Amino acid sequence: MHTNLLEIGALALTLLFFGVIYYLGQKKQVDFGILTLLATAFGIVVGLVFQQHYTYVAVFGMIYTHIISAMVVPLLLFSIISSITSLGESIHLKKIGMKSVGFLLLNTLTASVITLFVAVFLRVGAGFAYQPTAEHATAEVPTFVDTIVSLFPQNLVTQWGEGQVVPIVIFAILIAVAYNQLAGSKTEIKPFKAFIDAGSQVMGQAIGWIIGFTPYAVLSLIARAVGKASLTELLPLFGVMLIAYALCAVQMFGVESILLHVIGRLNPVRFFQGIMPAAVVAFTSQSSVGTIPVTVRQLTHELGVDGDVAGFTAGIGANLGMPGCAGIWPVLLAVFSIHVMGLEYTVPQYIFLVVLALVVSVGTVGVPGTATVAATALFSAAGLPIELIVLLSPISSLVDMARTATNVVGAATAAVLVAETEGLLDHAIYNGQTVQISEPQVEIK
Repeated sequence: MHTNLLEIGALALTLLFFGVIYYLGQKKQVDFGILTLLATAFGIVVGLVFQQHYTYVAVFGMIYTHIISAMVVPLLLFSIISSITSLGESIHLKKIGMKSVGFLLLNTLTASVITLFVAVFLRVGAGFAYQPTAEHATAEVPTFVDTIVSLFPQNLVTQWGEGQVVPIVIFAILIAVAYNQLAGSKTEIKPFKAFIDAGSQVMGQAIGWIIGFTPYAVLSLIARAVGKASLTELLPLFGVMLIAYALCAVQMFGVESILLHVIGRLNPVRFFQGIMPAAVVAFTSQSSVGTIPVTVRQLTHELGVDGDVAGFTAGIGANLGMPGCAGIWPVLLAVFSIHVMGLEYTVPQYIFLVVLALVVSVGTVGVPGTATVAATALFSAAGLPIELIVLLSPISSLVDMARTATNVVGAATAAVLVAETEGLLDHAIYNGQTVQISEPQVEIK
């Protein structure tokens, strides 16, 4: 009876804190990141006060992780088909379209590989005191052969139910390519495109709504984590934050400079002088999409990129091939979880993890909470406990500034490289010898 009373007391205090979070968010319009940090503090309080008595409190976090897991597959299905079919309609940009996508995905690949090496070398997550729920505690690492075979669709219903993301992605790509081949000659299939685009918007709205409950889930899971461990054992989470910032800096200033110098034979210093205002806006606003107008202006006026290339590449770069949100963060969290669970990954399995990150990055376009969704999709495909993503949400909100700036600089790099390799870069403007006065002709939506 004594234990039950403590369980009820923990639940009552949690609901009180929920009320405070709701009031601050809905009535006082407090920033989402601040609410998440506040939820972390509340969760620590509940965990310290009631310790092991978190059974009822943990329910909220578990429900959240189940719901967001259920949204991953339909989200990927709609968003991938929508994005590829939209690309097919951009006839005047076909020449630069695939090259833009290629350079954007190259950013994600380099970010993922570097993150993997650093996280494995530093053994991020090793020794962290946290016990995932029973459904994940006994998860086994699939063999390399099994993972290769499971890449391809077989029974979509079964694979959907088992959270196998990659077969869904491949299926969506096949459908999108088939539509693009028919779209030019068969107008009767246009309703299919309208349905897919509408479905993509609805799924994005649903994800945005679910992400809004993140502070409540964070409170729940932090209370459970503190109840099982202690505050001092949770401090290593901030080490993850520092590593994430360092990785973003390496990608943004190191990798992008190398790509500009090696592929474009361009001066990286001049590039950063021109694009820095957009990077600052991205860092402070934490919005890649909101930074698009600034990015396009800096690319055209300060770096001499053709207007069409700047508008197209910066536009899709805000939602595709994001090295910060789709490369660094999901892989860092995945390695963290692998070490927490004590799994023994082989080299081929780590390579497959990078492949998953690259594939998943294609399917998280235009979605609120991109880093969380990308990480969730990666975890679903790899069989890792999604609750650890939520547990790291407070740090995620702090890292988001660096992630967003990394995304924007990566997209700008891709735009410059596309323009240079296509002969559409004004070197006089890039080198600061003149000023671009023309505006980009691509409509940014």
